[in-house]
Amino acid sequence: MENIKEILIQQNTEIDIKEGYFEPKFSYTTKRGTRNLVVELDSETRKKLQQTRVKLGWTICRVDDYIPVKRCYRCSGFNHNHRECKGEEFFPLCTGNHSLKQCTVAPTEHKCINCMVYKKHETTAQIDTAHSSLDKKCPNLITVLEKYKKNTNY
Repeated sequence: MENIKEILIQQNTEIDIKEGYFEPKFSYTTKRGTRNLVVELDSETRKKLQQTRVKLGWTICRVDDYIPVKRCYRCSGFNHNHRECKGEEFFPLCTGNHSLKQCTVAPTEHKCINCMVYKKHETTAQIDTAHSSLDKKCPNLITVLEKYKKNTNY
């Protein structure tokens, strides 16, 4: 982490990253073993980086916004955590009221509680509920991410 800034600037001269507008924050590794680097930068540099791929060491990396979504692991809802939760407890894979050890639902039978609630309130909506509420392709999660991006002043 201590020399990542210099490496990125040296290896990506065509992007013209200005030293004062670029600050590495932290890195993390996903469950699949992919290592991600989170940096803070100005809007102009962000636009430049999103139009290309970045060289880092011997790797060519994709650039994307880092948007952490607050999620409750009690009710599977967004924008609050389990300490603030006032909803019912739902297991995120099958919407049942039980623990992970007790769940016997097959992946083909997963249901998303967020999409089910949305579909109940929006009766004309054609939304697929056959996924877990942890799915990264969940329409409700995508909507929350889009709202975060829309409300962020870049």
